[in-house]
Amino acid sequence: MTVDVANTAITLLRRVGVTLHDGLHQDELRAVQRRFGFEFSPDHAALLASAVPVGDGWPDWRHDTCEELSTRLTWPVEGAVLDVLHDDFWPVSWGPRPVDDRLAERRAREHLERWPKLIPLYSHRYMPAAPACGGDPVLSVHRTDVIHYGVDLVDYLHREFHRSATPHEHTRSHRWVAHWSDLASGAENDEL
Repeated sequence: MTVDVANTAITLLRRVGVTLHDGLHQDELRAVQRRFGFEFSPDHAALLASAVPVGDGWPDWRHDTCEELSTRLTWPVEGAVLDVLHDDFWPVSWGPRPVDDRLAERRAREHLERWPKLIPLYSHRYMPAAPACGGDPVLSVHRTDVIHYGVDLVDYLHREFHRSATPHEHTRSHRWVAHWSDLASGAENDEL
């Protein structure tokens, strides 16, 4: 299944002129995952093993610096922390918000580090890290403004680059990604 997903994704990316470099070898995939402490979801890994999209907005897992990739990887948590400090984001499940902003930030980071890790796909679009079983959603993440942007990788690429949904759009629901999908569904602080 993931090979079919990768092949379809590559076809869609080529149609819109995205530059594709050779896919990552298994040792390169393992090195990236080991360096940053996560595993790509099966569909994301299959795409990157087949071809690495490069250019504006795409993380280049082969050539970007560790600092560049780390910044992209921490962006969802950093954005949520900004909303903790400047936009009254504080889920009730975290307990009372500390008055001191430094303590609130530290506690928020502790909680957010337990949320599923999101891996950059393109711009501020993310896929959940493994454990995942394929067919995982693509999320648009800007601070705590989260949107389900695709039921899966192929659906996302249709929406992002072809301005259309895939035929199965109305027959499948988004796979739930703990906490992030809650935000995407419009959950408020007292519901998190």
